[in-house]
Amino acid sequence: MFPSMLDHYQIQLTRMLESEQYGEAKELLRFLLQCQGEDARHYEEWDSLLTWLDMAFPEDGQGEEEMGFRSAERENDEDEASLREQILNPPDQDDAYVNQVLYIMQHHPMIDQQILALERAAYIQAAGIGDAIKNWLLTAQVHPVVQFKALQCLRKRGVSGILALERLGETVELELSDTPLSMDDFPPPVNRILERTEKAAEVDDPTLPHFVRELWKESLQFLYGTAAYQWMLRDDEGTVDCFAAALHLTLLLTVYGSANDDDVRDTYGISEALRFRYEQACRALRQVSVLQQSGDDEPQS
Repeated sequence: MFPSMLDHYQIQLTRMLESEQYGEAKELLRFLLQCQGEDARHYEEWDSLLTWLDMAFPEDGQGEEEMGFRSAERENDEDEASLREQILNPPDQDDAYVNQVLYIMQHHPMIDQQILALERAAYIQAAGIGDAIKNWLLTAQVHPVVQFKALQCLRKRGVSGILALERLGETVELELSDTPLSMDDFPPPVNRILERTEKAAEVDDPTLPHFVRELWKESLQFLYGTAAYQWMLRDDEGTVDCFAAALHLTLLLTVYGSANDDDVRDTYGISEALRFRYEQACRALRQVSVLQQSGDDEPQS
């Protein structure tokens, strides 16, 4: 695994544990244990943590029929969601609590803490929170991922209307009520790009689809609302192929550190007529990779 990708997944794992997302943490640990070429101590740590999580938060239904298993899995997800909401939505929300959440959201130097504050802000019952978040987005320099999380927070709070923001050097106008809250909320062409890449990547390595989904999910948080995002919404096969190929190339570079551009273009049928559009898609995803590698947890200016 490419070193930057390993660091990224270690950070993701830490965030999942901190936010009580035990089911997702176990899924990620199982995936990491399938990867090859890492230091033996990493596998020992991952295996020990997975064993503890399985004991502390067992999954029901492993010996049941498929429908029963899915039912138990849904119940487990609902229990985790309920526990998470209890943590993010404490009963005592006095002025001190509200002010602390807003201060962390606006001023904390670490991105993950800003995001956690936004998740808490979605449940704050005090008036004026939506206006405070919008004003902050309009007046401060906010990391693109934190911007996206703030847009999600506003939608969860029922805020609607158009908001004009600077994103990746562009001025974009966004309808707050259209902000996707999950991958299923994104328009069909966006998920067709993901599905196309997952199928092709799985042929080379059955572990890659997990990486593809995470990479695409994070890329969308950067690109949402930009010209590149609007372009990918075109409902035609050429656009899907170009972005899927660009995503696959970016994936290989991220995971392995190298990729054969010719092979990728052949896989997705990128003809000379599509070459320029493909390179534009690559440039958009490369911009995201550069921003990611600059450090998700660096202090914000």
